[in-house]
Amino acid sequence: MIYLDNNATTRPLPAVVAAVAEALNVHWANPSSKHPAGQEARRLLTEARAEVARLLGAQPAEVVFTASATEANAMALHAALAVPDAPRRLVLSAIEHAGLQQVAKALAGEGVEVLILPVDTHGVIVTAALPALLADGAAVVSVMAANNETGVIQPVAEVVRLARAAGVPVHVDATQMAGRLPVDCAALGARFVSVSAHKLHGPKGIGALVVKKGAPFAPLLPGQQERKRRGGTENFPGIAGFAAAARHALASLSGAEGLHIAALRDALEAGLAAALPDVRVFGAGVPRLPNTTCMAFGALDAEVVLQRLARAGICASSGSACSAGGTAASHVLLAMGVEEAAARGAVRFSLSADTTPGDIATVIQILQAALAPLLAEVLTA
Repeated sequence: MIYLDNNATTRPLPAVVAAVAEALNVHWANPSSKHPAGQEARRLLTEARAEVARLLGAQPAEVVFTASATEANAMALHAALAVPDAPRRLVLSAIEHAGLQQVAKALAGEGVEVLILPVDTHGVIVTAALPALLADGAAVVSVMAANNETGVIQPVAEVVRLARAAGVPVHVDATQMAGRLPVDCAALGARFVSVSAHKLHGPKGIGALVVKKGAPFAPLLPGQQERKRRGGTENFPGIAGFAAAARHALASLSGAEGLHIAALRDALEAGLAAALPDVRVFGAGVPRLPNTTCMAFGALDAEVVLQRLARAGICASSGSACSAGGTAASHVLLAMGVEEAAARGAVRFSLSADTTPGDIATVIQILQAALAPLLAEVLTA
């Protein structure tokens, strides 16, 4: 198998699997218990929180563990709206993850006004449009650090600057950026930052919301845990795995791993463009995550391409894995002004440190053999 779907999820590291197993087998006591076994679990939980905080440039006390980035996103929006006298209005970009969009849709059903911040043809947020959207205030502006489909990196610092000038807090979904590029919550200045462990070789079912120190916060799920910010016994095995993944990710950020992955991504794009006619890369020419490319092959539907890849044991996806399974046009690409047919044909390849030059060569070879005849038929039709 050649796995090029790392924006959907990543293979857990051996150290992560070992940390989860140790937590299940040895440190299985409830961290809220007062006996020695519980207090040892509490001590390890505190250490794990510090590891995740280090990766994110946050203080340990600011890290709230959740079940996912989707939950963290929902917590941020609800907490912002719960602030006394906060406007019943939120602003989010047109390219936010489907999970966050669903939360916003539910809030709209409760009477919250949802305003959309547009993107340009490259998929970059149009920050010049933000002041007008904030003219009447908002509870929060929610934007992603890097898009999960195109990999395009967003001007989050400028969004925070403009929102701060208008007196509006910012939530950043850093799910795809964390572990791939540096994330510094302290320097960023956002009130909320969401992340997920399984995007950086950690376990599924564990994420985090960084809540800026001193910021007002009403829990979505009341309880005594997580400094009363999220009720329910902590998922310590998941947290232990998250900490192991964060430790590895932080060490990797200081090396050449990102450059190596970006070179393989560029080789894939160049090789397919040379091997096939009418290959279109979305978001090319602007800063992107080093591991991500989103492309269309003429007028071919994404399902056609993915079926050929799957037969050869190659894993990729059509846009976001959370909305894959049909041929619906990508909302991200439609927001960029891409025509519907091309938005339905988009295929995302997302690499990792496990990807090899041989993998890239094989993908190019497989797609050239499988798609060249189909594209030729389309071009001569």
